[in-house]
Amino acid sequence: MKEWMGKIRTLSLFSLMVLLLSACGKENLTTFIPKGYGAEESLKVITISTIVMAVVFIVVMVIFIYVVWKFRQKKGEENVIPKQVEGNKTLEIVWTVIPILLLIIIAVPTILVTYDLADQSEIDDSITINVTGKQFWWHFEYANEEIQTSQDLYIPVGEKVYLKMLSSDVVHSFWVPALSGKMDVNPDNENTMYIQAHEEGVYWGKCAEFCGDSHSLMDFKIIAVSKEEYAQWVEDLQNVNKDVQPETTTAQEGQAIFEQSCIGCHAIDNTPSAGPNLSNFGDRTTIAGVLEHNEEELVEWIMDPNSKKPGNGMLGAPYLQNKGEITQDDAEKIAEYLMQLKPSEITPNSAQ
Repeated sequence: MKEWMGKIRTLSLFSLMVLLLSACGKENLTTFIPKGYGAEESLKVITISTIVMAVVFIVVMVIFIYVVWKFRQKKGEENVIPKQVEGNKTLEIVWTVIPILLLIIIAVPTILVTYDLADQSEIDDSITINVTGKQFWWHFEYANEEIQTSQDLYIPVGEKVYLKMLSSDVVHSFWVPALSGKMDVNPDNENTMYIQAHEEGVYWGKCAEFCGDSHSLMDFKIIAVSKEEYAQWVEDLQNVNKDVQPETTTAQEGQAIFEQSCIGCHAIDNTPSAGPNLSNFGDRTTIAGVLEHNEEELVEWIMDPNSKKPGNGMLGAPYLQNKGEITQDDAEKIAEYLMQLKPSEITPNSAQ
């Protein structure tokens, strides 16, 4: 009895933990509250599959319980063998046809939705963005607008936005649960998908393919804004001038240090770069996709990025190889400079 009570307590505690953890998460990071066409279609497929599986489970369990009860060993009938159904053609046909029908019910809508979401008939007339997955961050190049950003992807509400995806290292997977399903991002072959947001907002994205030490920290955001705000944001990014002097003396000193030590990997205009593009760094709401957006966190990131995101590409930066090349004071100046890089008033905080 004590053993059973212990198991019941353990099960109760586990169930409570599952219940509590199921409430944890971020807004717009769920498939079950779709905010885009792709997510809506994916949810339909998930619902159909779940209903079919639930029905199969219930029917099988009912039959199982019935058989166990009806044909249990009874006192005085230890040697009685129930009637055997092996070779019964009717039963053989039933349990062969039913699974086929169930598979068809699941397969048909799945195939239709898969081909629908892979449709590229409107790609020439739509916004096209080249997405590059890296360890452990995302780069976005707006093909027609000739602008580049990292970590934050801006899109206009109600329009199809096509994403052409490649990886620069290992296999990643692009997933924004509230807007669409997953798509693998491979080093060798380009995959294409489109996303479409129904309403303004900030939608969190994840890498859904294990890709290294900081896979779980490879977050990004899609910011859906009105068409007018999107056009203004694009114009602001197109007119970024890296030679503009910051307002404060400390930030100016930070700019000079940045241009000596960091510009080799990062860009603050629309030129290609090995590391994340920092043109609109001051407009973001996170650092490295996961840290709070403030100068203290940024200084810690500059001085010791491995403690925040193990295995990230920043570890190869020359200033980290040559200890002391950038001091704490230098990092504070760089942080103040980067926080002033705000080319646009259209920020994630302004999205409704």
